[in-house]
This record gives sequence, C-alpha cells and structure tokens, in this order.
Amino acid sequence: MDWSFQGLLLGIEANSLSTFVRQSPSMLGFPTIIALHAIGMGLLAGTNAAMDFCVFGFARGVPLPALERVVPVMRWGFWLNTITGVLLFLGWPTKAITNPVFHLKILLIAAALVNTLYLRRELHRAGIAGKASASSKAKTLAAVSLVLWAGAVVSGRLLAYTYHYINASFDRR
Repeated sequence: MDWSFQGLLLGIEANSLSTFVRQSPSMLGFPTIIALHAIGMGLLAGTNAAMDFCVFGFARGVPLPALERVVPVMRWGFWLNTITGVLLFLGWPTKAITNPVFHLKILLIAAALVNTLYLRRELHRAGIAGKASASSKAKTLAAVSLVLWAGAVVSGRLLAYTYHYINASFDRR
C-alpha cells in the first residue's frame, strides 16, 4: 500500500463511493448530491441572511428572541451540507485539496459558524434585557455574517471552475 499523500488520494478516488459520485449515470449520484447541497445552502445561508436582516430592523414586527425559531432550519441545512459536501469531496478529493479556493470556502464557513454563535449569544442577551432593537454589536455581527456566508457561497460556486489538479495522477485536464 502506498502511504504517500498521492497514494492516499489515489485510494480515496478508487473507493466505490467516490467512483459512484463521479461516474454514476444514476440521477441518485452527482445530480441529487449537488441539488441537495444547494438546498442545504439555501436553508443554512438563507436563514442566516433572514436573521441578519431582522437584526438590521427589516422585520420590525419580529421580536429578536423569536429569531431562535429558525435555528433548527439552520441546523438541518448545516448537516445536509456537511453530508453532501463530504460526498462531493470524496468524488474529487485531489481537485478540492489542491485548490486554495476550497480552503477559503472551509475557512469562511468555519468563521461564519463561529460568528453565528456570537450573534445568537448577543440576541439572547437582548431578549433577556427586553430590548426591541438590536445592539450595534449585533448589527456588526450580522453584517459580518452576510459577508462570510456570501463569500462561502461564491467560493463554493468557483470550485466548479477552478482547480490545479483534477485527480491524483495530477492531471491538469
């Protein structure tokens, strides 16, 4: 067995699940995985954006503590994207791991998730204090959230068009 980095990538690419994701003519292969990934992105990034715009005051009739009700939708989107993202990674591990845009996407998602935790904490404090509008700190976190999620979505889209190597034989096709 080849224990080199290239050997690891070759092993992943030769895996039957990886081959299924890449080459299956079934609609349950790549088309379904990418569609579910887009739905998860909509659930996660979309509900985050809705929360952010509420923080900015666009839905004044929605009390800030009520925004916690969308968190389960965000979680569903996160786990759907995690599962489908891992499947997509398994389909093209070399293409992903050698692409700086992939690393940027993962970094932006991690930062956006941490930012969301801080925003939720700030909104929880506002709810306890009975405030009708969000603090300037919450608004700053909401603005950062929009930038991070937009960056993650854009970098994810760019992955389809950018790469250094497509497979572990280090082809540049």
